[in-house]
Amino acid sequence: MRTPFRFQIVRPAFSQILISLLIAGLGLMGARALSQVDQDLRIMYTEYTLGATDLAHISADIMRFRTTIIRALEAPTKKDFDRITASLPDQRARIQHAIDRYAAASLRVSLSGRSEPEDLQAVRESLDQYFSAASHTVNLLVQLWVARSPQEAAELRSKAELYAADNSGPKLIQVSLALDRLLETVAEVAKDMRDEGTKTIRETSAALIVGSLLIAFLNLLVRRPPATRDAASDSPSVAQDRQQAPPFATSLKRTDPLFRRE
Repeated sequence: MRTPFRFQIVRPAFSQILISLLIAGLGLMGARALSQVDQDLRIMYTEYTLGATDLAHISADIMRFRTTIIRALEAPTKKDFDRITASLPDQRARIQHAIDRYAAASLRVSLSGRSEPEDLQAVRESLDQYFSAASHTVNLLVQLWVARSPQEAAELRSKAELYAADNSGPKLIQVSLALDRLLETVAEVAKDMRDEGTKTIRETSAALIVGSLLIAFLNLLVRRPPATRDAASDSPSVAQDRQQAPPFATSLKRTDPLFRRE
């Protein structure tokens, strides 16, 4: 006859509770470390890889802006001059937009003390100075095409060329140097984040290894209590087998007639 299954809640031992807490703690530590590394990798891609690409595009756009100014100086007619200089506002807006997009990211300071906000501010200031010099050059060229005499036009052209070479040129070099410094700072900050992620992975791996060895050692020390005989004797099947046999119903009197007494 089958006995019904009964669910029994057994009180865990202290060693079992300790091992369970160690396993849960190691899992939580590993999850946090992986989450931090994943976040750092996303930041490195979205803010530094793409940011460095934007800075490289800014450098190329500035050189294109400079080339446009030189072409405007060499324009043979006013129509060509107007056609060439018509693209300058769009080029300047594209450069400013790239700078603003990079500034919207979370700027950081490297472990060596190099600051992204400071270097970015230096780029902004050098760009403002260069654009101001370029605008003055373009204004001189505009006056050139409305000059009243060829002598005045030649004088304005000479001023524009000298200003573009002696004033705008050095300011363009300052912009390039500021961009190079910002790129170096970006690379250094990204390296710090990579080193921090590598350190986190190593520390977490070491903690998981030590914790696993500790759990295995504690598991070897834990012994299960031996089963008692009293518990086995209390089972219903054994209790039924140990029931006493019923007494005999027949009488034990002697029925042989030789032993009867008259």
